[in-house]
Amino acid sequence: MISTHRLSSLVLTESRSSRYADGAFSLERCLKGEVGLSPSFSAVDAETSDDLWRTSDGYTQPTTLALAAASSPDAAEALKALPAFYDAGGVTTQQFTAASADGTAVPYFLVSKEGLPLDGSTPTLLYGYGGFEISLTPSYSAGIGAAWLEKGHAYVQANIRGGGEYGPRWHQAALKEKRSKAYEDFEAVARDLISRGVTSPSKLGCQGGSNGGLLTGNMLARPTAGSTLFGAIVCQVPLLDMRRFHKLLAGASWMGEYGDPDTDDWSFLQRYSPYHNLDEATAYPPILVTTSTRDDRVHPGHARKLVSKLLDLGKGPSTFYYENIEGGHGGAANNKQRAFMSTLAYSFLEQTLASKNRGE
Repeated sequence: MISTHRLSSLVLTESRSSRYADGAFSLERCLKGEVGLSPSFSAVDAETSDDLWRTSDGYTQPTTLALAAASSPDAAEALKALPAFYDAGGVTTQQFTAASADGTAVPYFLVSKEGLPLDGSTPTLLYGYGGFEISLTPSYSAGIGAAWLEKGHAYVQANIRGGGEYGPRWHQAALKEKRSKAYEDFEAVARDLISRGVTSPSKLGCQGGSNGGLLTGNMLARPTAGSTLFGAIVCQVPLLDMRRFHKLLAGASWMGEYGDPDTDDWSFLQRYSPYHNLDEATAYPPILVTTSTRDDRVHPGHARKLVSKLLDLGKGPSTFYYENIEGGHGGAANNKQRAFMSTLAYSFLEQTLASKNRGE
């Protein structure tokens, strides 16, 4: 009997195959994949065969099904693949690490055209989440490909603390009073991209939704981020008011992640509550905030309050807001609405980061 499972390393996804015999499992082989691909294995028939189904996808490869033998899983025969929805010719995936404020190595994927000029001129989108032990691994996205990569822009996915990429300890490293570690990690990736010459602050945007909206909200409000690092921010179905989050919809169930603002936890919660950390004297980068009237997880009041405060502070010219009346926490109710919301975000990023009318 063969069992397989996956481990993420700093560079590759590693699949390990174990054999069960005499009442115990023994490790038989390790297979390291390619950078930017996410393979998984399952038995064709666990009782009668050692053949395996291998399913894989990545930033430039649509989901592909292949047949392999457990004895030689790297010699898989591709059977079927979903269609490609953008031209990935010349697009490569690389992985780097950035040193966070406490010295922790934070990995990230950079997807870009081969021969990317290292002169800071490339519009670059940095995406992150960093919470609830959710792992961000390579996957195929027609939207990112067609709307961003085909234009010669760069896409970056950051594996910051709070996620599950490296197990429970990676998640626990950014819980409650340690939440700022996730934001320091994200800022470190942004600085690393700038120092490498991949992009520059006026050309770098960031995007995140839900807990990732809290992340990008902090990229707006934190004095170490803002316009110092970013030229545009997309903040989707976000959590932004950490004083009252636990009183709205599903918020009470997140106190294990963030803390309880009705206790002494407020002393650290207020430090990463974007709504409470805005001020009139700061020049903020352009921000697009989107939400859904019918979001039943993160109350749309979070987005509304932040935008209202930005307007009250005189930040109207750089503040953009869209609220879909349908869609729940996903922000859209059907494919047509999803396409619209995606187009809205990429149009905003294109105009703010790539427009030739920005005095360049």
